[in-house]
Amino acid sequence: MMKDNMTGAVRLSVILPASNEAALIGGCLSAILESDWEGAGVQVVVVANGCHDDTVARAQAMDDQFVARGWRLDVLDLATGGKLGALNAGDAAALGATRVYLDADVTISRGVLWQLSNALDSASARYASGTVNITAQGWMSRTYARIWRQVPFMTECVPGCGVFAVNQAGRERWDTYPDIISDDTFVRLSFRPDERIGVPASYNWPIAEGFANLVKVRRRQDAGVDQIAEQFPELIENDDKPSFPTSRKLGIALRDPIGFAVYSGVALISKLTRNRVDGWSRSR
Repeated sequence: MMKDNMTGAVRLSVILPASNEAALIGGCLSAILESDWEGAGVQVVVVANGCHDDTVARAQAMDDQFVARGWRLDVLDLATGGKLGALNAGDAAALGATRVYLDADVTISRGVLWQLSNALDSASARYASGTVNITAQGWMSRTYARIWRQVPFMTECVPGCGVFAVNQAGRERWDTYPDIISDDTFVRLSFRPDERIGVPASYNWPIAEGFANLVKVRRRQDAGVDQIAEQFPELIENDDKPSFPTSRKLGIALRDPIGFAVYSGVALISKLTRNRVDGWSRSR
């Protein structure tokens, strides 16, 4: 459902792909509504794709709350599933020069939208993301997350897991999203490290639950990076992933041997089964 009317000029568009996310879409949208953004100028585009639940109805039911804030909520209902198609449809419907791409299972804190908008206020191409808080429910995934939070890439870079944003000049770096596994890696590597900005506002990003699902998602992440290196080798020059020296690994292993064993086991099995990439699922 696209609206013909709107309140004020749109400054920032949030593009939110959602496939069978009825259980989560309300919480995600509520967190957006609780943002400390002042005034109008926000558009949220929920792109339901291939849904067999009531994701669309639950999103549409929140329209009055967006109107009350002077914001615009558009809900697209695509018959075909697929995140890349959803991202492209969301971009086509977006009216704001600044684009925030948000996963439906992510919960942003109040300051995320405003801080991203300020960080991207530049005529030069810029990429930004918030401070990620990795969350998990079960023992295995909590243990894995405990180590993942200490990996240099997570502590020293702007990973953009679940939330990333670009300004108008940045969005011009590519046309439509290509048919790739890892859209977030593709976008991040479309910018040099000095063009990426991390803002202090945080957001919760849940990871897969259980050892087998952690392996499945890690394997897909690794395959996504391999695919970009093969199809877009020029982007790999923008990779600033720091090394993970043995001394640092040893220190973590001594402090948390169980956690390090779980993290290393997931990484090893993912590497050994690299060619077994199957369909995407967050595997909650």
